[in-house]
Amino acid sequence: MPRRKQPSIPDELLDQLLGGSDPRAALADGGLLDGLKKALAERALNAELDHHLEGGEPDGRANSRNGYGAKTVLTGTGRLDLQVPRDRLSTFDPQLIAKYQRRFDDKIVSMYARGMSTREIQGHLRELYGIEVSPDLVSAVTDAVLDEVAEWQDRPLEAVYPLVFLDALRVKVRDEGTVRNKAVYVALGVRPDGTKEVLGLWIEQTEGAKFWLRVMNELRDRGIEDILIAVVDGLKGFPEAIAAVFPRTQVQACIVHLLRTSLDYVSYKDHRAVAAALREVYRARNADAGQATLEAFDEGQWGRKYPVIGQTWRRHWPEVIPFYAFPANVRRIIYTTNSIEALHAKLRRAVRARGHFPTDEAVLKLLFLVLRLTAKEWRMPQREWTAAKAQFAILFEDRFAII
Repeated sequence: MPRRKQPSIPDELLDQLLGGSDPRAALADGGLLDGLKKALAERALNAELDHHLEGGEPDGRANSRNGYGAKTVLTGTGRLDLQVPRDRLSTFDPQLIAKYQRRFDDKIVSMYARGMSTREIQGHLRELYGIEVSPDLVSAVTDAVLDEVAEWQDRPLEAVYPLVFLDALRVKVRDEGTVRNKAVYVALGVRPDGTKEVLGLWIEQTEGAKFWLRVMNELRDRGIEDILIAVVDGLKGFPEAIAAVFPRTQVQACIVHLLRTSLDYVSYKDHRAVAAALREVYRARNADAGQATLEAFDEGQWGRKYPVIGQTWRRHWPEVIPFYAFPANVRRIIYTTNSIEALHAKLRRAVRARGHFPTDEAVLKLLFLVLRLTAKEWRMPQREWTAAKAQFAILFEDRFAII
């Protein structure tokens, strides 16, 4: 596609505008260039409102101008304080401000966070707005959030989290000329009132006790004094690390992940029957009944056909036991990382759209933008959480206060 020719401004007009002043001052923040942007934007807004009023209202009501409202817009060169015209019926929706939102760069950030590639962002802006942006501009705009990422990763946290879910995403990162598989670990905490928040993101090529000790120390330094239950997916070295920093924390295996791991060894035609048999294990009345059911599974048809399943469950059994202390409705909250699965689905979609990343920082930048885009006051299901709080208050006594 031929590049659109930029309009030429006659030298005589430029001389008239500059009026003998220093061109460097015209380009400075608040200088002539910003003044021209402000004048042109306000003229365009007024023309938009005139066109809107001339078209009339669909319901035939009479409409008219109704003064101005102030709006500050951020551009690449500074702030523009615009006077936006208003109409009496408040039906005017200016497209120019819709383009800018609060900052035009936010459009690029938003598209990037939704998983669009640089090429897709370029095409989108060209098609909708006739604006050409370079890959370097997209990188510069999105890189501007890296300081915000560091601030977010270091922010203070709550003193007590009844539940913390930890899980991993796999990403491909170019490292010294070679694309390597790395893990991004996501920690999702649940506050005493049931509100959920992402505590942080950590990238590591290999996990182990030293890595998890660093993560746990970081969480403690950011204000966490106690974690009641940590729900994890067999993270290597994690139990030892959390015991060193939060010695009273119960480590709970993620039953859903344990079930998925078990089914990896099973022929597809047997999936449903094996899953049903294992369901009897984690739905047992208590830990003793669960262990007896697991032994029966081992000695039965499926245990004999797939002996590795029983071995896997027994290896993780100390981390399976804690949730048996809770009633069924509370178990659904604590024995699985379903709370983090919906979040991970959004993160995985964005990761798949990239293929691989040039640096660790590029990974964190994208995932942070996705989190910021989807940020909301997540809460645990109210009925189940009310029941869980009552149980926590009994089981953990002075470590947990009902809110």
